[in-house]
Amino acid sequence: MIQGQIPEPPSIPFDPNMALGPHGGEVIMMIVLAGLAACTIILWPIMRAIGRRMEHKAGPDPALKAEIEHLHQRLAEMEPLQTRVAELEERVDFTERLLAQAKEQERLPR
Repeated sequence: MIQGQIPEPPSIPFDPNMALGPHGGEVIMMIVLAGLAACTIILWPIMRAIGRRMEHKAGPDPALKAEIEHLHQRLAEMEPLQTRVAELEERVDFTERLLAQAKEQERLPR
């Protein structure tokens, strides 16, 4: 074996361990927490939307379906009433015109 001196390690122009100073671990922890908070803020609505879609694939709620059916039934009951109200409006208009004509004939001199 050849014995000789151990060469000195090459000098590092920049020590990454000293880049953040004595509080480097705290700075890194704050950066990680800020990144997690940003990801949570951005991904939360997306995950909620995915969850809602997954719920709808399971099938509609029976109570909600029954309520919708009830509302459809009520709407079907209301449609003939709308026709009756329109007819009554026409009759009221006709009656008002007749009364107006009668008043004008009374005002005219004979």
